[in-house]
Amino acid sequence: MSKWSSKQLISLLFHSSTCFTNDNTLFYMFTGMNAAVRATVRVGIYTGAKVYFVFFIYEHGGLVDGGDHIRLATWESVSMMLQLGGTVIGSARCKDFHTKEGRTKAACNLVKLGITNLCVIGGDGSLTGANEFRTEWSELLQILLKAGAAHTKEARRSSHLNIVGMVGSIDNDFCGTDMTIGTDSALHRIIEVVDAITTTAQSHQRAFILEVMGRHCGYLALVSALASGADWVFIPEMPPDDGWEDHLCRRLANQRSLGYRLNVIIVAEGAMDRSGKPITCEMIKNLVTKKLGFDTRATILGHVQRGGTPSAFDRILGSRMGVEAVMALLEATPETPACVVSLSGNQAVRLPLMECVQVTKDVTKAMTEGRFEEAVKLRGNSSLYSYCISVININIALMNVGAPCAGMNAAVRSAVRIGILQGHHMLAIHDGFEGLAHGNIEPISWASVGNWTGQGGSNLGTKRSLPASMMEEISLNIAKFNIHALVIIGGFEAFVGGLELVTGREKYEELCIPIVVIPATVSNNVPGSDFSVGADTALNTITSTCDRIKQSAAGTKRRVFIIETMGGYCGYLATMAGLAAGADAAYIYEEPFGIHDLEINVEHLVEKMKTTVKRGLILRNENCNSNYTTDFIFNLYTEEGKGVFDCRKNVLGHMQQGGTPSPFDRNFGTKMGAKAVLWLTDKLKECYRHGRIFANTPDSACVLGMRKRALVFQPLADLKSNTDFEHRIPKTQWWLKLRPILKILAKYKISLDISEKTALESVIKKRGTV
Repeated sequence: MSKWSSKQLISLLFHSSTCFTNDNTLFYMFTGMNAAVRATVRVGIYTGAKVYFVFFIYEHGGLVDGGDHIRLATWESVSMMLQLGGTVIGSARCKDFHTKEGRTKAACNLVKLGITNLCVIGGDGSLTGANEFRTEWSELLQILLKAGAAHTKEARRSSHLNIVGMVGSIDNDFCGTDMTIGTDSALHRIIEVVDAITTTAQSHQRAFILEVMGRHCGYLALVSALASGADWVFIPEMPPDDGWEDHLCRRLANQRSLGYRLNVIIVAEGAMDRSGKPITCEMIKNLVTKKLGFDTRATILGHVQRGGTPSAFDRILGSRMGVEAVMALLEATPETPACVVSLSGNQAVRLPLMECVQVTKDVTKAMTEGRFEEAVKLRGNSSLYSYCISVININIALMNVGAPCAGMNAAVRSAVRIGILQGHHMLAIHDGFEGLAHGNIEPISWASVGNWTGQGGSNLGTKRSLPASMMEEISLNIAKFNIHALVIIGGFEAFVGGLELVTGREKYEELCIPIVVIPATVSNNVPGSDFSVGADTALNTITSTCDRIKQSAAGTKRRVFIIETMGGYCGYLATMAGLAAGADAAYIYEEPFGIHDLEINVEHLVEKMKTTVKRGLILRNENCNSNYTTDFIFNLYTEEGKGVFDCRKNVLGHMQQGGTPSPFDRNFGTKMGAKAVLWLTDKLKECYRHGRIFANTPDSACVLGMRKRALVFQPLADLKSNTDFEHRIPKTQWWLKLRPILKILAKYKISLDISEKTALESVIKKRGTV
């Protein structure tokens, strides 16, 4: 057990919409909350703490009413909730909390239960309210003592209140975090609607205007526009210039003249022009209808964006944030300022709560005062609001290598269009390195990649062949087609192929061109990147399939499902799907196991299934062990579970590679494609000498990857030492640190490494004083 097990700290899980400032924002439910609830409860119990729920029923309940509305949470009380949207403990506005009397009642209820830690899931209003509650805590204790509502011993035991916040908002409008819990699920709902509308719009040759949520933040509108290939987007932070009506109509008319059968315009609900006048769906519809005569429809998505099943990303994000919140509470002292746990790149960070709230309010204030450029800067790294464009005339070729995956086409489309905007000539190489060797190369235009973002697979065609045996033909075609730079989008074969091209530079001068590899594979096994394009779509497929498989046994006797996932020797999919779907075990190659481990797992599951738990889920990576096959594990659990549960097995197979890309993969592929072309542009300027391009330094052939908190370019040669070429995986993988969390959430009594502590960072210092 953890070293904290003897420290009887008491945590409280609290959803609140209340604030007592001028912010009258009503806090709504959103998907992903239950994952945070589950992780906070189970990790809190694991550390030896008591964890309480605060239930809200309409305007009643919560901290103020106390009584049965504050209940002790158990391990079983958060079972089977990962797949549920909304929040199982409710969320409501409590008017009484606005008053001193109401807050005093709330303090009394906490003191009586000995609660000294508060975990708040909400937006800036909820978090501000909680921080004010903490600030006046000593004063409230004195009021209780004078009134005789609390004893001196109780007040001493509850002398201080620690606060940790988790940000929940589908708008992604909270400064300090790249993604808030619920945003990715909302994007799933939006993209599902846009994809469905696209089919009818193409059939009837219509223009569609869609309004999405985002009163003060255009994140949902902007990312859904990028992910769907929309023609135009309106967001509050970047109002269009005067005369936008004529510009929009010219753009739509030009698209139709090029043969496009549909137009999609996405509008954030808070969109406005530079004078502050709202820009609405109906206004745009009337403009397009009257000026162009297009058959136009307007759709307001509304609260459908808040509901539905949480995405895999939100489940994992909620789980990671819940764990980090408990760690922050356990490490807190009376002097520790209230903090909020956030996501920066792929890293969990802690930030001062009120600094984040202040910057968030500064964004709204800047927009109100017409300082839009400042508002965009304050939004931070997650905003995606602009890409710089410079002009240099070069030929950039693109290819897909390895197995196809969702998101490849989004990366190609982005690279092509950013390249064209910079004045480059873009070339498409069909069928990977074989196509490059055989001269299967042609120009690719702006219009030809028009609808690629939402399409799965590889429209360029892709093969697993490596270039080593075709080096001479490849070098000849690079010279023949005058290729100045190469973008390779693919999996482990793309990485190895890039290395082979770098090695071939010693013999073939034509290969001395800048090369960038964009990781794209469901296996997420490319060295140099925490994430690969395509992995999120596969993860969502596995997670939703696990939900359906577990639901298939509803109402029957206790049942355990054994599910095999893809990934080669990489256990990323099995591990992360285990976190997202609530698996009891996930067997992977990177964590060797034997018959003794299997015996422990079976016995553990047998004991769990003797309680109120009725479903078990076991995931197995396809190559985790050549002897302990899926059939072997199925037979073992079937035999040992007799009389307690029965078993079923499923091999998911290539369904994990198919389907339309998730919003994350569309967005990630778009960013990666754009970033790659911009980097190549700068690199070509460095390598241009005496009328020719010559690039043979290690940093002229790189992998573009997400590493912790940023997209970085790493030389292919530098990554060789960190690569297990036999098993096609990196030697170090970040997600292995999440394995203990998977086991803790499955109720295993294991030790948790807490040697790496997350320091409290400053938001204002990073962004400059506001």
